[in-house]
Amino acid sequence: MILFSYWRSTTSVRVRAALNLKGVPYDIRSVNLTDGAQHRSDYAALNPARGVPTLVLDDGTVLTQSMAILEWLDEAYPSTALLPSDLVARAQVRAAAEIIAMDIHPINNLKVTEHLKGMGHSADEVSDWMRHWMAQGFAAFQAMISPEGPFSFGDTLTQADLCLVGQMVNARRWGLDLTPFARLVSIDKAARAIPAIAAALPENQPDAL
Repeated sequence: MILFSYWRSTTSVRVRAALNLKGVPYDIRSVNLTDGAQHRSDYAALNPARGVPTLVLDDGTVLTQSMAILEWLDEAYPSTALLPSDLVARAQVRAAAEIIAMDIHPINNLKVTEHLKGMGHSADEVSDWMRHWMAQGFAAFQAMISPEGPFSFGDTLTQADLCLVGQMVNARRWGLDLTPFARLVSIDKAARAIPAIAAALPENQPDAL
């Protein structure tokens, strides 16, 4: 498999972590988002949304959108499941994961920050925007998860934790005050202690700056 990713992409962190946890071998191809590599015609042909990650399977099938890729991985490689078998618990994990994937990330990504700057907003205003939406989303996430246990839903790592780890990268990058989110800091620390997740972190990528 080939994973097109960018070292600092939080959505790529999710998929790299899932692949590592499941022991699925893959090669990484870097897509430098800051250089606009996602807009080149050859890459846009693979991923019309011009984002990362993109996973190309061994038979040439192309999968895009990190959450869809996570779902596929759980079904294709059911060992080290990232979703519980119980239907209610599964819905709860998905809901928490989607707070990050659908509420925070879409308005906290490079496309949005570049557009804000293009509209004349200052660097400080862009940073305030990022922190505002992260804080709002983290407050909701923290209220939805289990109050105890090493991970978001107790003793078992789930899809929600992978989303959180990626978003915590952004939270620290943009200087979000994490004092109100001690539970999330604790979960992030526990997840990062897992070698498969540590290997997925931005600083451990071959294209890290």
